[in-house]
Amino acid sequence: MIKEFTEKYNWLSNFFPCWITLNGVTFQSVEHAYQSEKSSDLDWKKKCQEILSPGKIKRDAKKLEINRKEWDKKKLKIMEICIDQKFSKEPFRTKLLETGEEEIQEGNNWNDEFWGVNLKTGKGSNHLGKLIMKKRDRLNNKIF
Repeated sequence: MIKEFTEKYNWLSNFFPCWITLNGVTFQSVEHAYQSEKSSDLDWKKKCQEILSPGKIKRDAKKLEINRKEWDKKKLKIMEICIDQKFSKEPFRTKLLETGEEEIQEGNNWNDEFWGVNLKTGKGSNHLGKLIMKKRDRLNNKIF
């Protein structure tokens, strides 16, 4: 099992550099692209393109006023689009296929039990890990 996106598995992280294009705008990581979708404000989207640190984009996104109910309806689909793009490109495609049948868990210490699994408690839905494994299954023609 891949328990967290560190060391030799850091390339699985949404923070890892990888060009992602959403709605005709290109971003430097999955995190940048994903966070850009939290607002339709053009200044916000430009900021998401220009700031190098995915961590800073994530922190700044927490300050946005968003309609939580609407965001919760679409966030999984946006992440799936980003994951699909990232793992359709090399070297990510090959690296993902090389994980074989291993379970992929986005283990974390920041208490994210939606996208990952809290390593302190072992609890979490692991939606990010599941989306990555779903992409791997599609690459292996196991699902369409």
